[in-house]
Amino acid sequence: MLALVLLAGSASHSDPVVPVLLALVFLTLGAVVGGRLMTLAKQPAVLGELLVGVIAGNLGYWLGSAGLTVLREGDNLRKISDLALTSSSTVAQAVYQVLPPQEAARIAASLSSPRSLDYLAVYSFVDFLSRIAILVLLFLVGLETSFVAMKRVGKTALVVAVIGILVPLGLGLVTMKLLHPRSDFASDLFIGGILTATSVGITARVLRDLGQENRDESRVILGAAVVDDVLSLIVLAVVSGLAVTGRVNPLEMGRIILVAALFLAGSLGIGIWLTPKLVRRLSGAGIQNLKLLFGLGFAFLLAWLANAAGLATIIGAFAAGMILNDFFDKELQGESLHHLLSPVESLIVPLFFVWMGIQVKLEALGSRDILISGLALTVVAIVGKLASGFGCPAPMNRWAVGFGMMPRGEVGLIFAGIGRGIGVVDDGLFSAIVILVMITTLLAPICLRLTLGQGALPAERRA
Repeated sequence: MLALVLLAGSASHSDPVVPVLLALVFLTLGAVVGGRLMTLAKQPAVLGELLVGVIAGNLGYWLGSAGLTVLREGDNLRKISDLALTSSSTVAQAVYQVLPPQEAARIAASLSSPRSLDYLAVYSFVDFLSRIAILVLLFLVGLETSFVAMKRVGKTALVVAVIGILVPLGLGLVTMKLLHPRSDFASDLFIGGILTATSVGITARVLRDLGQENRDESRVILGAAVVDDVLSLIVLAVVSGLAVTGRVNPLEMGRIILVAALFLAGSLGIGIWLTPKLVRRLSGAGIQNLKLLFGLGFAFLLAWLANAAGLATIIGAFAAGMILNDFFDKELQGESLHHLLSPVESLIVPLFFVWMGIQVKLEALGSRDILISGLALTVVAIVGKLASGFGCPAPMNRWAVGFGMMPRGEVGLIFAGIGRGIGVVDDGLFSAIVILVMITTLLAPICLRLTLGQGALPAERRA
């Protein structure tokens, strides 16, 4: 993985795909090595993938690798390139408008070099690929989640999600007021809103690594995470409106709730009724690889529809898997869709977790105030989600559910980025959120492993 540092110094080339190929080789190599080491240590592979990314990104930064220094900025690179394309600013000037001064100079110098287009190309490709990877992962999780079984734990999942929103929000407000008594209420509320986020992609991967995705606790976690996404969007709409206008817009809240309810009910209801009829008609058309093409196409379509409805794309992909779960493999002969997608999962899903690890900035721990804020908010974030686990009935493993809801991952970073964009989250608080995201993301796989244990892998995955 460390060889990715060479990205900044490779020889000139004529084919623009060359730097992307090199990045993919070392991202894949890093994912394989990290995952294998964790597997040997009887830990989930995702933990090794995250740690490899953290080590590579930060070591590359400290060794002066221009390529890794740029790639660590993640979504900031999209903002920089968008600003440069839509205004009269150069790329270097756009850097100073997006990043704080202490970081901007080094990034601007790297993006002013002849290699800048290569860095942006690598970022764009890997970022898009990692987003598709999460859709594939949640689609696979949905395929293994029976709609009937999900209905059985639906009430529990709703209770878990509501607790997982209210408790972190309240604790976040109190913590911010204690740490920063003079801060604006809008800023405190926004930080509390960030703590409500849950990154289901990490938990879903750990459950699959452990072979525990068919437990009731797993279904509660996934169901609660879907509800959590909807509720977090509502919270985000409320706190953003308060931060920008000073007041809450009840109409916007109502619109989000209505759209979310209509999408989830409509996609599941219509999909379960319509999809079997469509599949039966297509099965006689002689289309090669119909099962794979239809499955992925259906997942991407529902992900697109979810985004059009103002929801997270992962909700659509997860819903698509649940719709196809009970009948798809029975209607179409041949290998199961899960087995057909297994090589795709093995290739691109680990890249997402390495990529997320690369964007973790350990230097954020350097400031005492930021470190204290980050650690305090991290404790609150962990306690808040652990409390959600006690929304489960006693026979369930409440600790496992709480730990499954704990990682913030890319969702927390996205919320923090929005807050920084509208001016309620400063650079110090953003760094504290990075610490929170990093710790909860790295702790969740370990804690889930300890609370759930290593289950027996299904026969298809052992093959």
